[in-house]
Amino acid sequence: MIQHKLIEACKNNDRRAQLKLYNQYCQGMHYVALRFLKDPFEAEDAMQEAFIKAFAKLQQFTGEVTFGAWLKRIVINKCIDKLKAKKMELVAINEQVLSSAEEDDNWQVDDGIGMEEIKQSMENLPEKYKYPLMLFLMEGYDHEEISEILNISPVASRTLVHRGKKKLQQELKTIKNGTGY
Repeated sequence: MIQHKLIEACKNNDRRAQLKLYNQYCQGMHYVALRFLKDPFEAEDAMQEAFIKAFAKLQQFTGEVTFGAWLKRIVINKCIDKLKAKKMELVAINEQVLSSAEEDDNWQVDDGIGMEEIKQSMENLPEKYKYPLMLFLMEGYDHEEISEILNISPVASRTLVHRGKKKLQQELKTIKNGTGY
């Protein structure tokens, strides 16, 4: 209930409440931004802009999801906007050629492969696979949400995640066999 009162105070432009809410979430949101932008200064900039936007749009927060989940979505969208501004091409696919990829339910990695190896291998993926895969595997978004965030169809999201998983598995096999970086 304390969180609810804090958010209500923020909606009434209580600067102390806004600072308190910012301090609660800034470190976690910076980490989210850093996974997308890699540069700590750019990540901090995106996080700051996301907080400004969140405070400006706080009246739209309905409480259907947690405040942290709502804020995380704003941070991710701000990061993607920054990536687009750098003229990075997130997805260049002709959707007419896409085939619906079935989810591979038994997707797994070999024993002995840790989270750091997975993160490092994801960095080596082409961007058209890396960002949908990050949103799916690391951020926990479903294909409908990924399609909204990246402005692609859910079919494109499924296909890119499926292909990204396959490429990631190939990268991880290279590491396991000792021929990786």
